[in-house]
Amino acid sequence: MAESMISNQDLFMCPICLDILRDPVTLNCGHNYCMGCIKGCWDQEDQKGIYSCPQCRQTFTPRPDLNKNNVLAELLEQFRKTRIQAVVPAPVVCAGPGEVECDLCTDRKLKAVKSCLDCLLSYCETHYKVHNDVNPGRKHKMVDATGQLQERICTQHEKPLEIFCRTDQTCVCFLCMVDDHKGHDTVSASAGRKEKQTYLEETQRTFQQRILEREKKLQELRKAVETLKSSAQTAVEDRERIFTEMILTIERRRSEVKELIRVQEKAEVSRAEGLLKQLEQEIAELKRRDAELEQLSHTEDHIHFLKTFLSVSNRPEITNVSSIYVNQGLSFETVEKSVSSLKGQLEDFCKEEVIKISAAVMTKVHGLLSSEPTTREEFLRYSCHFTMDPNTAHRKLRLSEGNRRMERSFERQSAPDHPERFDGWWQMLCRQGVSGRCYWEVEWSGDKVGIAVSYKNISRKGRFGRNDQSWTLELCRSSSSFWHNNKETKLPLVATSRIGVYVDYSAGTLAFYISDTMTLLHKVQTTFTDTLYPGLWLDKSSSVQLL
Repeated sequence: MAESMISNQDLFMCPICLDILRDPVTLNCGHNYCMGCIKGCWDQEDQKGIYSCPQCRQTFTPRPDLNKNNVLAELLEQFRKTRIQAVVPAPVVCAGPGEVECDLCTDRKLKAVKSCLDCLLSYCETHYKVHNDVNPGRKHKMVDATGQLQERICTQHEKPLEIFCRTDQTCVCFLCMVDDHKGHDTVSASAGRKEKQTYLEETQRTFQQRILEREKKLQELRKAVETLKSSAQTAVEDRERIFTEMILTIERRRSEVKELIRVQEKAEVSRAEGLLKQLEQEIAELKRRDAELEQLSHTEDHIHFLKTFLSVSNRPEITNVSSIYVNQGLSFETVEKSVSSLKGQLEDFCKEEVIKISAAVMTKVHGLLSSEPTTREEFLRYSCHFTMDPNTAHRKLRLSEGNRRMERSFERQSAPDHPERFDGWWQMLCRQGVSGRCYWEVEWSGDKVGIAVSYKNISRKGRFGRNDQSWTLELCRSSSSFWHNNKETKLPLVATSRIGVYVDYSAGTLAFYISDTMTLLHKVQTTFTDTLYPGLWLDKSSSVQLL
């Protein structure tokens, strides 16, 4: 049967394209054609309204519906395989691991060199040559061997994907185009590829530009890291030397103070020892005379008593005991107070200087390794979600919209007592704190509001900006100002209802912006010593909302 099919090859040829039938259809007259070929012929006869067979010229009115001849299509598939297998002997060499195998090798598989996008088969060198012989007159679309041929087949109709649907941005087969994608904007796969190729090249240029920018930034960062390492090492060595000198200086001062104490001790002890010796001598002399007087009191010789009494009874010159005094601690107490005072001053000074050094170092590192955002899109990368803390809200503040909106209330709200609740001014803090980079926006309306950041332990009777633990931007209809540590900085009038707040904790940066244009209103550079919390303040008929 196989030999019969091969010998009658002309039966499977399309009279129009002179190639093996593809999607064969059979007309009522009995002649066979490729579906695409006969449709192309009849499309040219649409204006006549009469359709004919290109071979026998039998006419048809109206245009016949064409259906694939499944029996003939199966015979064609067998014919292709039989023809190739009959001509080629079985290969004896296997394809290597990971290589595409030839689909027509029946024994051990040879490595495929080409894949046919029309046949959806991969061929070794020998089968590839036979494939070209079996398909004379029309060249199939061949590509280098690929193991992804199934991706080129429509999963619904099992036909090659040859058409690109612009409407759905997907590849479809011919049957899809007249079925699910009927009426869609479709082009050939090659035309779709050409369109996408242009976009691909533009996208590739964009990627290449971004790669260049990032490689440049990468080099800058690497250089910055090396600079930081070198600078840090130099700073460590210099500071080690300075601190060593400071320690030596303190050691010398300690030795000097110690020596002063010892000198004072020696002088006082020497004076005391002199007094001790003097008193001991006076005691010995008094005891000797007392003994003589005792002995004289018992003598019976009146003449001896009288003669001796005068010499013994004469009082020796002795020191006034009440004038003897030894300073036991006054001088040492003074020294101790002086040293303690010096210790406190030194600790305070070191603490202040370390904070300054830390801020300077962080600013330098921050400047080398990062840059502040400039566009709203860049700010929004650090967007943070905040909610108001009801436990901190003044009792005449009303919260709504998931604790993201706040307005004045003329009636006291029924809220439980809480140690964190503000009771001096109409203000509150948010639940979430800030310890890194963060950006948020606030929308305000009414007479006057304050947009603040604050440490959590701020006095519950204090007002934002009137102490050194909070910073606030105050806005009203006629003026704008910034407050910190009870000092006011006048600002230009803000004619917008939406304010952006940006914090870079490690860099010590706090900035307020007009969020629509990211116009800077005010910026603070400082050193934060505790977690920051967003705060809001109201006056009269006003309201604020976290966006």
